[in-house]
Amino acid sequence: MTAGRTAGRVALVTGGGGGIGSAVARRLAEEGAAVAVVDRDATAEAVSAGIRATGGHAAPFLCDLSDESAVTDMVKEVTGTLGDITDVCCVAGSIRRGTVTDLSLDSWRGTLADNVDSVFLVCRAVIPRMEQAGRGRIVTVASGWGLRAGEKAAAYCTAKAGVVMLTQAMALDHSPAGIRVNCVAPGDTRTPMLAREAQQLGQSEADFLAEAADRPLGRIGTPEDIAAAVAFLAGPEADFITGTVLTVDGGGTV
Repeated sequence: MTAGRTAGRVALVTGGGGGIGSAVARRLAEEGAAVAVVDRDATAEAVSAGIRATGGHAAPFLCDLSDESAVTDMVKEVTGTLGDITDVCCVAGSIRRGTVTDLSLDSWRGTLADNVDSVFLVCRAVIPRMEQAGRGRIVTVASGWGLRAGEKAAAYCTAKAGVVMLTQAMALDHSPAGIRVNCVAPGDTRTPMLAREAQQLGQSEADFLAEAADRPLGRIGTPEDIAAAVAFLAGPEADFITGTVLTVDGGGTV
């Protein structure tokens, strides 16, 4: 691995076993970071092993990000294994499609827990450590639907709007301590989660993806598109950027 934007840093990536999360983990490792790949299942180990096989530095950590004590323990374990956490990338999330009359209370609460509580709990555990160090970089991943509503996605839109506002609130509160907090808002991205959306809506995957590509740049995103934006916001070129939302959606919100 050649030294890059994140050389010498320790990056914690939640949802690191998923489509976007794994791309973020690989990109930050390529840029020189030691990466904590955090997920709730064995995908974390698979992604970590892939990074190590190409000369990068990564370790897997299993965690239920909606569990306060589990998050606290995970952050301690990451610090003990890789060193002080300098970068946090909150990618973990889920989608449950439906209107407010379609969704059960459990589905509503589960969507908020996976997308918003996870960011809150991880950042609450890590920020005091960053404040002691006098530096830190946090990048959250929201959605274009956190900026503009979409049909049959009431819980998801609400959750991702919450991620946007939480990001900006943390930027106001913690930038004076040397912690930059920014957000990437992807559009439809070719991941397993996008395929699951088609299933939830009863559409064929091919039709769903074709509709998703109907945007100014004429295609859906790739996980690598999103990872590149995250790497920029985590890098030194963005040292004067905090509290921003970088939309990466091929012009979809336009």
